[in-house]
Amino acid sequence: MSEKKRLPIWRSMMFVPVNVDKFVDSAHTRGADVIILDLEDSILPKDKERARTLVAGAAPKVARAGADVVVRINRPWRLCLRDLEAVVSREICALMLPKTESPDHVHMVAEVLDELEAERGLPQGHTQLVAMIESAAAFFRVREIAAAHARVVALTLGAEDFALSVGMVPEAEGLFYPKQQIVIAARAAGVLPLGFIGTVADYKDLDAFRATARRSRRLGFTGASVIHPSQIAILNEEFRPSAEEVQRARKVVTAFEAAAGGNQGAIEVDGKMVDIPVVERARATLARHEAIEQRGRTR
Repeated sequence: MSEKKRLPIWRSMMFVPVNVDKFVDSAHTRGADVIILDLEDSILPKDKERARTLVAGAAPKVARAGADVVVRINRPWRLCLRDLEAVVSREICALMLPKTESPDHVHMVAEVLDELEAERGLPQGHTQLVAMIESAAAFFRVREIAAAHARVVALTLGAEDFALSVGMVPEAEGLFYPKQQIVIAARAAGVLPLGFIGTVADYKDLDAFRATARRSRRLGFTGASVIHPSQIAILNEEFRPSAEEVQRARKVVTAFEAAAGGNQGAIEVDGKMVDIPVVERARATLARHEAIEQRGRTR
């Protein structure tokens, strides 16, 4: 990639069915970085036509506390095109593309977005994309999908649909390899890896959920989507550097920069070797900490 993308800070993303008023009305109180207005799985086929007409009114409501607004559209092309016509606007910063099968899929959506943004006076590229990998066939094109277009800012695996596609139970053991590949493909393309390595089926077990979120960050994920508001605060805490991590990162960077004049490729900090990869990891920790702090100041 010739130029590094400016990626959003999306630690917590909460799905909200756009046709359930009580969920839409309370979404802004939940503290999520992103509210995903859903037009796909949570909407019955008979309700989809009406649901897409509700997005324009729901978007400003769910954004009242500063959350970004994303819409998960439908996959069948006839529904997809109607969704695009209905939802592309200044209030919608991104679309989730379920069942993304190929780079061509991404390019076709992006072409329609180019036209709609031009017609509606939006900056080109305003509407970003989150590619969802949900089939065995798509999995083997995951790297090309992640790098398909500049609009793509995130990649995720739809665990339930993917497990169905490959004939396995959506459990942590079977999902570990494909989820890890999502992280690697996303990082290679310079986009966000979103999701969990593990299972979050029991949303009431918040201790287990916290452990899964913590493990997922350690393995490279930067945020995840959930359906229950009780999980949001945990995501916001676990997908950010802890106070101890920030303190350690500052110490490492300060010590390394102080020693830079001595032609040393590695130094010792608190009994541990610090070389360039360790310093770059520390700088990344500090940059993410500052970006999250900045997001908090502007909400």
